[in-house]
Amino acid sequence: MNNKTKVLVVDDSALIRQVLTEILNSDREIEVVGAAQDPYRARDKIKELRPDVLTLDVEMPRMDGITFLSNLMRLHPMPVIMISSLTEKGADVTLQALELGAVDFVSKPKLDITHGLAEYQEEIIAKVKAAARAKIRTSLERGGGGVKAAPPKFSADAVLKKATPGGRFRTTDKIIAIGASTGGTEAIKDVLVDMPADAPGIVISQHIPEAFSAPFAARMNNSSAMTVCEASDGQQILPGHVYIAPGSHHLLVRRDGARYVCQLNDGPPVNRHRPSVDVMFRSVAQNAGNNAIGVILTGMGNDGAQGLREMHECGAPTIAQDENTSVVWGMPGEAVKAGSVDTVLPLDAIAGKILSLAKQA
Repeated sequence: MNNKTKVLVVDDSALIRQVLTEILNSDREIEVVGAAQDPYRARDKIKELRPDVLTLDVEMPRMDGITFLSNLMRLHPMPVIMISSLTEKGADVTLQALELGAVDFVSKPKLDITHGLAEYQEEIIAKVKAAARAKIRTSLERGGGGVKAAPPKFSADAVLKKATPGGRFRTTDKIIAIGASTGGTEAIKDVLVDMPADAPGIVISQHIPEAFSAPFAARMNNSSAMTVCEASDGQQILPGHVYIAPGSHHLLVRRDGARYVCQLNDGPPVNRHRPSVDVMFRSVAQNAGNNAIGVILTGMGNDGAQGLREMHECGAPTIAQDENTSVVWGMPGEAVKAGSVDTVLPLDAIAGKILSLAKQA
């Protein structure tokens, strides 16, 4: 019996189709069962081959990827990984695709496509496997060449050494720290939509490329009563404001006298991510202690589990999204397993819990 994850590659570039096919077929648990150069051929091959996962180019002739995805999620919902360009336009379209129900995305390198995509082998394979297990949440339901070795995997120590926090007294100024990855762009929006304009300041680390973080912040600002921006170095964290980590930097929280401020750090990727949730949570544990609330949402991998445990040990209440409402219950599941979490909740109950905790003295 063939238990391999069956993938259909949809891309108008023959080179991209070839490279993606070679990369995915290099894993014994994945089989590329077909390829299509446009959505019309893809539609026929979905019916014929019944793939488990689709990789879909954002920009294609005859019918663009967004129109095709919208129709697909309405008529035949299935796990989709978007193949996106690292441009502002590509970011906007990809974020729209995630709203429609795409599970995740992989960014096309701008230069030397063959070798550039090969460098992403581990990421592409991991995302396809995660997509095959993901829970699909549509907008209606919510309402080749030689492959280079994987980069070294650092812990949060590479950016911020673990330290015993000094004594912390409770203040009326709270900090809410939220971390997410796969499925997180929509989960974050669902939380922010339910937050009032005077909610405590929120810092967010979402695994996202540099070109995507500013457009993501702009989209969240349009959806939320709070003021949402991409964080800048030295920026004061104020009530009613949300600060999203740039895709190029770790976001840390520092104490500056009586104020909390954002600090950006371009240190090495932690858990292969920059921004890293572990780094942000650790900084919050060390500088805000029990004046903070930690929240970990849907995501692939284990980034954030250790940092959330450090927040928990400092007396900060901690929340994880439950498995049923997570697109991928990797990060929240690992945090629960590590003993980092006080409360596990469905996504639609998280904002209310945050606000209830923030009101406690």
